[in-house]
Amino acid sequence: MAEEAILGFLQNNDEIAHSGYFAAEHNLDHEEVKNVIKSLQAFRYIEAKVLKREFFGLTDEGKKYAAEGSPEFHFFSAVPEEGTISMDDLQRMLDPFVFNVGSKQAPKKKWVAIGQQVSRTVQHVEDKVKEMLLQIQQGLVCFRTIIENSKPDLYNLWKWSGYSEVKKGPNYAPKRRSLATDLTRENLQNWQELDFKEYNVNAKGQPVDSGHLHPLLKVRKQFKDIFCQMGFEEMPTNNFVESSFWNFDALFQPQQHPARDSHDTFFLKAPSTTRELPEDYVARVKQVHESGGYGSRGYNCEWKREEANKNLLRTHTTAVSSRMLYALAKGPFTPKKYFSIDRVFRNEAVDKTHLAEFHQIEGVVCDRGLTLGDLIGVLQEFFSRLGMSNLRFKPAYNPYTEPSMEIFSYHAGLEKWVEIGNSGMFRPEMLQPMGLPEDVRVIAWGLSLERPTMILYKCDNIRELFGHKVDLKKVKENPICRIGIESA
Repeated sequence: MAEEAILGFLQNNDEIAHSGYFAAEHNLDHEEVKNVIKSLQAFRYIEAKVLKREFFGLTDEGKKYAAEGSPEFHFFSAVPEEGTISMDDLQRMLDPFVFNVGSKQAPKKKWVAIGQQVSRTVQHVEDKVKEMLLQIQQGLVCFRTIIENSKPDLYNLWKWSGYSEVKKGPNYAPKRRSLATDLTRENLQNWQELDFKEYNVNAKGQPVDSGHLHPLLKVRKQFKDIFCQMGFEEMPTNNFVESSFWNFDALFQPQQHPARDSHDTFFLKAPSTTRELPEDYVARVKQVHESGGYGSRGYNCEWKREEANKNLLRTHTTAVSSRMLYALAKGPFTPKKYFSIDRVFRNEAVDKTHLAEFHQIEGVVCDRGLTLGDLIGVLQEFFSRLGMSNLRFKPAYNPYTEPSMEIFSYHAGLEKWVEIGNSGMFRPEMLQPMGLPEDVRVIAWGLSLERPTMILYKCDNIRELFGHKVDLKKVKENPICRIGIESA
């Protein structure tokens, strides 16, 4: 109906000056008129200019104030010119809304004084609120004046859009022609008799729905590439559930260690214990814990098999390293370089820097005659490929490494040394019971995946990076990971 009215009007007239007036004169919905003009303009039936207006309009409350006056003026008017009146009498005289608003605004404007009685402090006042609202109705108040005297309950900013100077276009016709939109066999055969819709070959198609890599996966891929460039082999880390034996005992971690408490570790209820362990190896681990060996005195306390059998969610990927080294010891010794990047679990309080689950990066080198110098050299090479060539090392303690070192790197942005990982050489009490040759040494280091990812993607709350609070929009829009070999 709107399309017929517009095209028919232009057939006998030069232009439609204003879409709003046109809609009102022809009893049409203005939104429908706008949509039709937009469609006809796209097909070049007409030409038009866009109109946009912003103006202030009164709310229902504002209209009432403009007609009757403000509550504070009514409150002032109810107070006698001479003498006083009680608040109770005023409350009975006035509308409840007028009384509540007026009793606050009139004293604020110093029109009245309120004590035990109410009296006027001035004899005459101007209701400037009513005056301004009347001016807004008539469009006589400038935008700045309204903003400076903002009263959002009395008026709102309205936005209006439409069209002006609507004229005939190059393809004008009193009635829209039907256009062929599909290149079918029949349409191609009769192409001379048909009008085809123009194709915009430069228009972009619909975005293709696809998966997006999480920032952790992007950073993980870069770490994995660096390990592979250095000749490391990835360890299988598909077992989230481990026995306490492989997670703790095989690493020469005492059964009385605080990390084995339920406050720090997630133990399974079902199945609560492991089904099988290598018995000969278990016997050697038991002996070194209880009475020592390989140059160690052990822990001189009873080692309980039931503790070793308990199943848990692994607290570190070093449990995987212990399995791999035990498997390596079964055959003729071959030097190996292993790495793993996977999820581990700790029973920790959740805050902006800690979660109950996170990802651990671990590197392990196994060869004859390795020293602490070899460990430092490998760490320098590894971290230089991450762009961290300025390193420091601090002595530390770990139950299954000796010596042990914390790794620090200087952060130019923060202008301070930042801890980035932990490292050490596996103890003989861990390696010898596995059956590895006496001259074989194993160096290892580890760090979290979350910390470098948070630094790279400027995320200060780990819960926004991993877990149910992750913003999927950020996952779709985050940039590629740019860590790699430091440029010379």
